[in-house]
Amino acid sequence: MTASTINRPSPEQPPTQANNPDERQATLPNGSPALPSLSPAGMLKLCTEVCVVEERVVNGPDFEKTPLIPVVAQDDQTGDVLMLAYMNQEAYQETLATGRVCYYSRSRERLWRKGEESGNVQEVQSIYFDCDADALLVKVHQIGGAACHEGYRTCFFQKIVPGQAEPEVVGERVFDPHQVYKKS
Repeated sequence: MTASTINRPSPEQPPTQANNPDERQATLPNGSPALPSLSPAGMLKLCTEVCVVEERVVNGPDFEKTPLIPVVAQDDQTGDVLMLAYMNQEAYQETLATGRVCYYSRSRERLWRKGEESGNVQEVQSIYFDCDADALLVKVHQIGGAACHEGYRTCFFQKIVPGQAEPEVVGERVFDPHQVYKKS
């Protein structure tokens, strides 16, 4: 079948309703016919014969499309969002190989093995990627009680309150960052 062989009814000829589900007319959300002469089965046949469909199997994040992918770390037990960071393909591969989360530090321009200085490592429980393969959700077991380099359990410890000049701190410090991150 080609596009030129589609029979469309004239405006004087309203489409008929068929009893066979394969012969029903496709409609738009407003109820008007989408392609009055094609049933859903006919549209599928047209698409498979005329349309070019790109077949692509996606098994994880697409680092060719996006070299640095945002990663949301979430506590596997509580569901709390712990932090947002980034991974490149090397960090992703190391994470899969070791079972501990490895990120890419944009500021240091190198791999960042979570907890390498603080001991607050993240053990991978599961990894999900989004429908566009350009973002990750990593569910983790947070070792050490804090994911944030400021010493808080989560990096999202500051709540914006409309009408207030200062954010509200909604968490307690688990450790003193000056003691943990001693710079020599």
